[in-house]
Amino acid sequence: MTDLEFMDQAEALLGRIEASCDRINDQTDADIDNQRVGGMVTITFRNGSQIVVNLQKPLHEVWMAARAGGFHYRFDGAHWIDTKGHGEFFANLSRHAGEQAGQPLEFS
Repeated sequence: MTDLEFMDQAEALLGRIEASCDRINDQTDADIDNQRVGGMVTITFRNGSQIVVNLQKPLHEVWMAARAGGFHYRFDGAHWIDTKGHGEFFANLSRHAGEQAGQPLEFS
């Protein structure tokens, strides 16, 4: 994957996170806030906890930090997959966000 291909895929991922936050706020009472600064999105929950997603450009990875820990993802041509074999990015983000929000949330 070239740097340009990585940036295209990574920017699309960050955009999907932002769109998912908007949709979740429109469809639920989760009241989550998202803020994007460059290659980083911070999702803040009502209880003050956060999930941070940021781009690691030199490694061609996306990193997620949640209460459950830190996770690294690489694009496999179709999905962002955890580098340690622990699943797909949006499934994991949905799970971790739901745990932190105290209700089921679906990011896609």
